[in-house]
Amino acid sequence: MKKRVIIMGAAGRDFHNFNVYFRDNENYEVVAFTATQIPNIEKRKYPAELAGKLYPDGIPIYPEEELPELIKKYNVDEVVFAYSDVSHEYVMHKASIVHASGANFVLLGPKSTMLKSSKPVIAVTAVRTGSGKSQTSRKVFRLLRERGLKVVSIRHPMPYGDLVKQKVQRFASYEDLDKNECTIEEREEYEPYIDMGGVVYAGVDYEAILRQAEKEADVIIWDGGNNDFPFYKPDLWIVVADPHRPGHEMKYHPGETNFRAADVIIINKMDTANRDDIQEIFDSIEKANPDAIVIEAASPLFVDKPELIKGKRVLVVEDGPTLTHGGMRYGAGYVAAKKYGAKEIVDPRPYAVGSIIDTYKKYSHLHVILPAMGYGEKQMKELEETINNADVDVVVSGTPIDLNRVIKVNKPIVRVRYELDEIGKPDLNDVLEDFVKKHNLT
Repeated sequence: MKKRVIIMGAAGRDFHNFNVYFRDNENYEVVAFTATQIPNIEKRKYPAELAGKLYPDGIPIYPEEELPELIKKYNVDEVVFAYSDVSHEYVMHKASIVHASGANFVLLGPKSTMLKSSKPVIAVTAVRTGSGKSQTSRKVFRLLRERGLKVVSIRHPMPYGDLVKQKVQRFASYEDLDKNECTIEEREEYEPYIDMGGVVYAGVDYEAILRQAEKEADVIIWDGGNNDFPFYKPDLWIVVADPHRPGHEMKYHPGETNFRAADVIIINKMDTANRDDIQEIFDSIEKANPDAIVIEAASPLFVDKPELIKGKRVLVVEDGPTLTHGGMRYGAGYVAAKKYGAKEIVDPRPYAVGSIIDTYKKYSHLHVILPAMGYGEKQMKELEETINNADVDVVVSGTPIDLNRVIKVNKPIVRVRYELDEIGKPDLNDVLEDFVKKHNLT
């Protein structure tokens, strides 16, 4: 008898686990996905074109709240948990719901889900969303390119549109972003590579993506999402820890997996964290992964027009996922507004409309920051309206993209970004020098 399975996800790890473990597996029948975190994903289907010969009608996607009823309705044997950046307590609450409904609760690990590349892979992941893995990935990309190597980045999935069209996506220009109708969340990850003249892949089918990327790469960077572990088996695994959230490296799933498995741990943001919190990260390394190479790093701010901030009423816009399920209360924009003398950081909540209002209800820790929510055209319009409603002089944007490319804002925008700046030795250059020699890439 086939085991009947539901996969709990958020349009990323769940689809990957299905593709590599369940899709052509005659021992299982995946009867449904459930979805959370990402708006408007549920009540759709994982399409037949991607689901394989065992699923000619595709697979339905339901809201996660319906899980107990779905387990009973489909007589489910196993529920596979397949999303990231949640506390261990949260995971076990989900396990208890599943067990109380009679099914097994399953976590698939690296051996069952990591694909092997024919090219060397450097994975960059983190203990939490917003730790600084994107700036780390960009630095790794630059350092490898400076060595004359062909480098391709493959980004953790964010397939929020037509999944068939998004099976394999290659981005090398702004026209590619427009053609693929990328959301703000996607652009935040892809634009920086395009600005560096790079190529980044993403999509749904990560084996097909890998095989295409291998054709144009000497080295592949796995640019992780949230705090998930890599889809590809890394030859070098770099993990970013955040002393602004000390202890989270041991309390969040699957960030602790990353932390324990890392070859290199970067303690980021040391320029703005306090000493006791930094020491807590060091203590965790000593307990969980004492053999890891430890790199200390800062995240200096770069602000394009700081003079527009001083003495002004400002609206701060930050990277959405970092603030929402990442749990951060502020980001680069807020720090810049304070540093450069804003007269007032204005509360955006009275100006919010539509789903932006719902975001504030769901994430009650947010107060004077506007998360750059943009999961689709409708939400981008609501973000635009919220910004334009605000009675402020200037917008300070800590999101990595140029908001003017995707929405029409009636106020000047000051862009703020972080870059990785290692402190002392060893640094990434040392680590990559050894990597290049080991894999005969000189």
